[in-house]
Amino acid sequence: MRFRHGNGGERATAAGPMSRARAAAAALVGGGGAPAGDRPDLFRDVLATAPVGMALVDEQLRWQYLNAAFTTATGLRPADLLGHPVDETAFAGTAGTLRRVLTDGREREQLTGDPETPGAPVPPGLRLRYRALVTGGRTTGIVVAVLEDPEPADDLRHELTRARARLALLDAAAERIGTTLDVDTTCAELAAFAVPGLADLATVDVLPPDAPVRAGRPLRTRLHRTAVEYAEGLRDAVAELAGPGQSVRHREGSAAGRSLASGTAVLADGLRGDDLAESAPDPASLAAYRATGVTSLLAVPLIARGQLIGLLTLARTAASPGFSPDEAVLIGDLAGRAATSLDNARRFARSQGIALELQRALLSEPGSPHQNLDLASRYLPSGTSSVVGGDWYETVRLPFGRTLLVMGDVMGHGVEAAVDMSTYRSTLRDVAGMDLPPHRILRQLDTVIAANESARPATCLLALADPGRGRWTLSSAGHLPPALIAPGRPTELLKIPTGPPLGTGLGGYEQTAVDLSVGETLLMYTDGLVERRDEDIDVSLERLAALRLPAEGELDDLLDAVLHALAPAGPSAPGAEDDIAVLAARPRPRPEGAPPRGVLR
Repeated sequence: MRFRHGNGGERATAAGPMSRARAAAAALVGGGGAPAGDRPDLFRDVLATAPVGMALVDEQLRWQYLNAAFTTATGLRPADLLGHPVDETAFAGTAGTLRRVLTDGREREQLTGDPETPGAPVPPGLRLRYRALVTGGRTTGIVVAVLEDPEPADDLRHELTRARARLALLDAAAERIGTTLDVDTTCAELAAFAVPGLADLATVDVLPPDAPVRAGRPLRTRLHRTAVEYAEGLRDAVAELAGPGQSVRHREGSAAGRSLASGTAVLADGLRGDDLAESAPDPASLAAYRATGVTSLLAVPLIARGQLIGLLTLARTAASPGFSPDEAVLIGDLAGRAATSLDNARRFARSQGIALELQRALLSEPGSPHQNLDLASRYLPSGTSSVVGGDWYETVRLPFGRTLLVMGDVMGHGVEAAVDMSTYRSTLRDVAGMDLPPHRILRQLDTVIAANESARPATCLLALADPGRGRWTLSSAGHLPPALIAPGRPTELLKIPTGPPLGTGLGGYEQTAVDLSVGETLLMYTDGLVERRDEDIDVSLERLAALRLPAEGELDDLLDAVLHALAPAGPSAPGAEDDIAVLAARPRPRPEGAPPRGVLR
């Protein structure tokens, strides 16, 4: 991950063996010699000839003193620094860290980069130590020391420690980010992982799926905010920040805008006043940054397979150290892995969309029944926790006023299940045209499908409506029983002989006949309506049988009542994870004066 930054990153110093130069710097900075008031000339001579670069910044952050070793190490002249505010010199990028030392008195170290600031550049790779100068019980300035390079062994140990920390972070991220194939959930997991371990405030924005943009090219598209996470105690301060579900546009020139335009991470540290306003992406974010006291920003593009898909923005307040270049690289690796998870989720959602559209297209126009039968149907895809299945229904118009009703469920999910569902539907129409009884239709279907090794098994329920003779003829291939709903009677689950699912080649299907009375409704459905995880199917069916459903009125009202009670949005359906297909049929009363079946006028 490439990144752009204005200065190196700070970190609290750790106790440990010090080189001779570090020991001398610690003694000088710590005031280990005689007080300056006793022998000021000697003290100045020691500082002037010390091999360690030393400088003093007052409480207004103006350079007040620097020794010869400091100018040698930095390559700067005394005139470049003395009397000037830190913000106006080559050390402008360190101003934020110096202010934090003044505020909390904590000693810090920093590795210089190549700051894009006024004045002569500071050589990269200088290790600086900042220690508050306390006089009379209050902080009156900051002592700055240039430390020599660490010993090679120390450097290797430091690199090994960083590598271990990086691997530990990425391993933890792999367990907590991308646990589902849902875009919003993955974004929320990314933001939650970043706070509070990596930042005090995190936002995740993604591009619309239909607006792919190549990383490194200008971006003029609004992004969709998918996640916001903040540290404890910042809720009120971030109230104006755009929340999940809102669209956002990042101003050109802001840290986020530059990151999106360049396709690289952008680090902005030591932010205050105009600098903060320049780095904020929009007025609402600026208000939130000011309210929370943000002083350091890191904007990291989310790029997967060469495509820019979003942006991760992290912020730290004055209570936390600013982001370092090392952290920017590490967070860039983290963002890269998260982006891959997001891209996988988006590809999965796209595949889901194709399967759903295919399924809806196939279910949109079932065959027309005779006028002696009222029909109503619904299809509800599952939620984000599952995938589109192979549920389907069909009606086939047969001679002599008969209508064949079909309800099926192909095993499996996704595009493949939807395609197999289309195969079953087409084959059934062909077989039904032979005018066979329901159990023989299932037998023929089973034989045809079993010959196709790639076809998935499916359950199927057939109901042949014959209003002229006043009967239903039903046969099942491993499907759940239909429900009969009649005025003044409880919902009845019909007992039907059940054979094996279609495609197994086992055959053995039987049929049964029940009375078909005017005013009674036959309800056919797939298992997504009643089945629940970790629940016995008999318990699920009892829940359906216990419903008091409207047996009169419009069939659409009946289906509304069923879905309200049992579908995932209803009070009785916690945890439903499959798609749902329902089909209701009710015979119409015979018009007065109409001839009975088989009688001609």
